[in-house]
Amino acid sequence: MSGTDADVRPWIDRLGLPGLVDVHTHFMPRNVLDKVWAYFDSAGPLTGVEWPITYREEEDRRVALLRDFGVLAFTSMLYPHKAGMAEWLDDWAADFAARTPDCLHTATFFPEPGAPGYVRRALERGARVFKVHLQVGAFDPNDPLLDDVWGLVEEAGAPVVVHCGSGPAPGAYTGPGPIGRLLARRPRLRLVVAHMGMPEYGEFLDLADRYEGVHLDTTMAFTDFSERLAPFPAGELTRLQGLGDRILLGSDFPNIPYPYVHQLDALERLGLGDDWLRAVCHDNAARLFGLSHRPSRAADRSRGTSQEIHR
Repeated sequence: MSGTDADVRPWIDRLGLPGLVDVHTHFMPRNVLDKVWAYFDSAGPLTGVEWPITYREEEDRRVALLRDFGVLAFTSMLYPHKAGMAEWLDDWAADFAARTPDCLHTATFFPEPGAPGYVRRALERGARVFKVHLQVGAFDPNDPLLDDVWGLVEEAGAPVVVHCGSGPAPGAYTGPGPIGRLLARRPRLRLVVAHMGMPEYGEFLDLADRYEGVHLDTTMAFTDFSERLAPFPAGELTRLQGLGDRILLGSDFPNIPYPYVHQLDALERLGLGDDWLRAVCHDNAARLFGLSHRPSRAADRSRGTSQEIHR
């Protein structure tokens, strides 16, 4: 693994992209983030491995770093681990989005009686994406307390980034089964499977084949760190390429044990081509969230050359 922060912009420019859209970055109240970092520092039981936080910086510095990298839009993924947390997390996220215009207004929820009310308010305030963590929250996405919530986000067309894979350790409601049952009931949901569904990659690709609203984010997948723990099966690369319009760049910034550019390099070394990389790193998320970024001149030249080659 090599590369530094200075290598991100040249990587973007080589593809001719206007920048990146990263759908899986974490911003949360400092007291919550401190607890998350303390967990990683202790090599907690879910990880069990050394996990140095590469971007342990103050909030303003972390925002500046993403902008310096060329990230045009990002999220503030946050999530509760118990009842009574989600609403105040949503309030914090609404304030963060208001003062950080390049952040896609993010919200969350938990199975509790008040969930439909605060999810409705989040949508009214402009929430554009939700985060759900079935492993940390330890809840079934089919909990009856969430029936109205799923109806609200389905009607709004708001994507929900869901940590539903069984990595780094299985939970009571992780794996393709619980989320598959939800999709069978609500097939129009726009779900983004975090971490490519690691380690059940194939099963979550199956769900993407079955439901057109299912996307997958690349967060930590294909990196040296994750390949040691849960390697992506080489036999699924063809299907990964075929689903290239529903794969989205995610990084887990700032909570990653390597430089940001390594996620990009890990995607490139899959060998799926520059068009696939452009779609994954910008175009797919820009389409999903209705973002408009004027392509750079380099993008025009790059795509024009590609068209000439394929004539």
